[in-house]
Formats: sequence, structure tokens, C-alpha cells
Amino acid sequence: MRIDRKSMRLYAVTDRGWLKGETLYEQVEKAIKGGVTFVQIREKELDKRAFLSEARQIKALCEKYRVPFVVNDSVEIALATDADGVHVGQEDMEAKNVREKLGADKIVGVTAKTVEQAIRAQECGADYLGVGAVFPSPTKKNAVGITHEQLREICAAITIPVVAIGGITSQNILQLSNTGIEGVAVISGIFAQDDIMAAAAELRRQAEEIVDGR
Repeated sequence: MRIDRKSMRLYAVTDRGWLKGETLYEQVEKAIKGGVTFVQIREKELDKRAFLSEARQIKALCEKYRVPFVVNDSVEIALATDADGVHVGQEDMEAKNVREKLGADKIVGVTAKTVEQAIRAQECGADYLGVGAVFPSPTKKNAVGITHEQLREICAAITIPVVAIGGITSQNILQLSNTGIEGVAVISGIFAQDDIMAAAAELRRQAEEIVDGR
């Protein structure tokens, strides 16, 4: 699938850890209103039935705002909800096999940490890459970090869009300037903030600044 690169600017990854009495639907809607351009639902703790129910709700929300919606890891949930696609890690199903199951019209995203992984993912039909962790991540404390030079090398080696991920906040995002990224993927920098909409708006502004200045 040809992906709209502008939809990569501010990619939100959900996390139930900061609901603070709100629903995930309410928080994602605030994030979209603030400027999020792409949503990935990531549920590691919910059982299958609850995950499916949540995914259907967020899919409907993203349709309402015309924002692409993908599911983390689960091709099964993506098919059941008619999600726009799936994002898989290096330990999950290879992009080629995901593509076979989802079809040509869906989005396949892949996590990559090396040039070799990035090239392989592109060859297997990935539409975009998530690359990181570019900063220490509060949500993935054991995530292996990559340097900004490695990020730059990955962006230069492939033609599909790259979003940086890992510990990105409004305080450090501009350090990713001149790396070649198409946008940033953010979790706590949006959903752990007191004002989700304002946090998303500021990150979107800065992400646009990075891309415009390439």
C-alpha cells in the first residue's frame, strides 16, 4: 500500500497505564484533536475479547477523523476489526507473511534497529518502519537504544517512511532534526501528560518543523 507520508508526522501508540479515570477512547480522541495523524492500538495485558472490543471502538473513532489505524502485533485482531493494518516487531511475524494474510491494500509497519533489518523489511513489503529507541523509554525500560547516526543511516538506506520511536518528548524531539525521519511515534509524551490535546499539538508542531527543515 502506498502510504501518505504526511500521516506519519505524529504517530500515537496507546497505553492504558495513564487512563486516570478516562476511557482509552476519550484519550485517543483528545490526541487526535490535538494533532495526532496515525494511531496504533497496543494492548499487552487485555484478553482477546476485551482487546477486540477496544480495537473496534478505536477503529470507529479513527474512521470518524480519517486517521489511519493499525493494530500492534495481532493480525487476527486487525482482520476482525478491518483495521487499516498491523505493526509487527522483529520477534513477530515477518512482513511478507503479514502481507499475505492482510492483502495488498493494508498497511504493514515493522520495527527495525539496523540497516539490515530495515532493508529486509522493505524487501518483504513493509510500508513504513518504526525505528528506535532513539531516547531512553519509560514504557520499554529494556529497549535497545540506537544512535541518531544509526537512525540517519537507516533513513538513507530505504525509500519507505521512517518514524522514530522511544522516549520522545517535546523537550528532546528537535534533536532528531536532519535524520531523515518522516515523523515520530509517541506514547508517554502524549498519554502520560495532564493535557493530552495540548501535548499532541506541541509535538505535531515540532514534528512538522523537523520534516520541513530536512
